[in-house]
Amino acid sequence: MPVRLPPVTEDASRVLLEGIVDFAGLFPPAALSMPGAVRGFAHYRASGSGWMLGRFVCPATALVVFSQQADPLLPRDAGAIPWRLSVTASGDVAADMTEIAAFNERHRVCFEECGALVDAYEVRVASEAELAVLDATIPRELVTYFEVPFAMAAELLPHIANTGRRAKLRTGGVTSEAFPSAEAVVAFLQTCIAQEIVAKATAGLHHPLSGAYRLTYADDAASGRMFGYLNVFLAAALLTQGGTAAQAARLLVEFDPSTLVLDELQITWHAPHGVVTLDRTTLQRVREQVLVSFGSCSFTEPVDEIRAMGWM
Repeated sequence: MPVRLPPVTEDASRVLLEGIVDFAGLFPPAALSMPGAVRGFAHYRASGSGWMLGRFVCPATALVVFSQQADPLLPRDAGAIPWRLSVTASGDVAADMTEIAAFNERHRVCFEECGALVDAYEVRVASEAELAVLDATIPRELVTYFEVPFAMAAELLPHIANTGRRAKLRTGGVTSEAFPSAEAVVAFLQTCIAQEIVAKATAGLHHPLSGAYRLTYADDAASGRMFGYLNVFLAAALLTQGGTAAQAARLLVEFDPSTLVLDELQITWHAPHGVVTLDRTTLQRVREQVLVSFGSCSFTEPVDEIRAMGWM
């Protein structure tokens, strides 16, 4: 039975972009220090574009260091919204659960003075057996994203659906070889939609639209084709409303901003095969039931470039 969504009261850009960026500044290619990443997150949260910010992504092994650096900056007022964290696995899931429980207990005890909460966990799996063990180990209240290799996605995603957990879609990296084909991304999204799996995306999504970009921040960095985060989320929206795999693959590589028109009610793509309209209800469904966020080691690039497009 379809899930009934509440009425949409915000404009299309807000529906699509609110809370969309999970800040992963500790990870390549930015690889910030913990003090730099924490200060950046605090700054972004307080900025006019803070509504686009989601969770702070932190390795399980760095939670203690995070607390040391973040406590002076965390919200202190009763009723304030705490910083939410998504923790990446260390390889020892039992130890990770112990670290997460200790972190949340500490911040629960002094919640009014140091508001932070780990409420999500990200871990790679490579087999059905491994998935079953992890599912039995990780508390149900912890939102969990299982990252699976593309080669095994068709096999493992149905098992993720059976657990009621979530999936993680890796859309790039710091080398050209790390980027999957548009067809592989579409197939992953189609399976998530068919199996009613909620997912997040990560890696290589610093820019709104697809194109050739530098793969790292090094002065001599190579360039390569990267997906845009708008492309990925809009392709998911197109598939959600019945678009074909071929249409979604074409949208994934769209690089011309003039083909995408935003107004208060919808986003219109002037595609080679005709006009595609994605209304606010479809965008809301995608953000709540298909793709909830994407991880990026930069917050300024996704925000500044979408602002330059006139979408903010």
